[in-house]
Amino acid sequence: MTEVDLYNLSPTARLLCVGFFIAVVPLLLTLYKNRGRNVNSKMRALVVLTLFLTFDLVMFGSFTRLTDSGLGCPDWPGCYGHASPIGADDHIDAAVAAMPTGPVTHNKAWIEMIHRYLAMSVGFLILVLAVVSTWQKFKGHVAEKDAWQVRPFWAWLTLVWVCMQGAFGALTVTMKLFPAIVTLHLLGGIGLLVLLSAQVAWVPSVQREVMSARLRAMLWLAAVLLVIQIALGAWVSTNYAVLACTGFPDCNGQWWPAWNGAAFQIWRHLGVDAAGQNLPFEALQSVHMVHRLMALVVFTYGAFMLWSFKRNGVLKDLSRWLAALLALQFLTGLSNVVLDWPLLAAVAHTGGAGALMMVLTWMLSCTRAPGR
Repeated sequence: MTEVDLYNLSPTARLLCVGFFIAVVPLLLTLYKNRGRNVNSKMRALVVLTLFLTFDLVMFGSFTRLTDSGLGCPDWPGCYGHASPIGADDHIDAAVAAMPTGPVTHNKAWIEMIHRYLAMSVGFLILVLAVVSTWQKFKGHVAEKDAWQVRPFWAWLTLVWVCMQGAFGALTVTMKLFPAIVTLHLLGGIGLLVLLSAQVAWVPSVQREVMSARLRAMLWLAAVLLVIQIALGAWVSTNYAVLACTGFPDCNGQWWPAWNGAAFQIWRHLGVDAAGQNLPFEALQSVHMVHRLMALVVFTYGAFMLWSFKRNGVLKDLSRWLAALLALQFLTGLSNVVLDWPLLAAVAHTGGAGALMMVLTWMLSCTRAPGR
């Protein structure tokens, strides 16, 4: 496929129709389930639905990456200029014949296109949120005092964010799994979960749990550390460095293998350094070990923060969720190393990272410092 073929917009209208029909079924079911309720209750149910489907999308994106299906259709937004792999059968057959174990197969093409269909359906739901919330504000709809309210600014910000995600999704394909782009695409998915979680969890200030400024600062620091760790985890995954270390807690029989920072050069193609030379194995080991060390920092800090919350009697229920998710992350991360990267554990590891950010967002959204 030549460079000019990487972007083929001819199937865009048909793809948008597919995304619409995927989204409209749960949308109508949600509206039917909430019939008779006030508009804010319906809108909140719609945000919850969008958050749920976005979490599913992030998980399926992880599945797409981990099954090496990211280039299952090597053009964008369709598959060899078609709205589904069915129309691209001849092209896929030719690709398989030329390279039977290559990035393009019928299964991988379907996985990649399903990911794109889901992304378009989520984008449609976010567009509905933005338009309806703006319409409600234009009508002068006023929610009950101290109730959850529609906030058009956040809905439109989320729409802009998901459009940027679509752009990074396109670049992921057309730049051939460029590690920096794939990592930003994953971080963008996490950011989308945060934006939607903040809208679901938002409550008026008077209803928020009061906690000291020090404890809220601990929450913000936890969020920063977790974002750094997620970025490092994405860097491990996008550089295929998960199995660079096969032991635990050592790495291939060494507590600290020889350091090589070539893989931390950000702007480079997959498998090579910035000069175009193949990455040495030691570089992948270094990426893996940095992720492990940061995991130790995050777990230690998380345990201390949860102990502080328990001591001060705040956020009891959410703290249990956070503790359970930290334990899940440890178990799935360990499984990836000692069980040779099982697909279920790897996908769950990405989902756990997203869930941790959602819980931290909820904690920040439902608390306030004294006097605020």
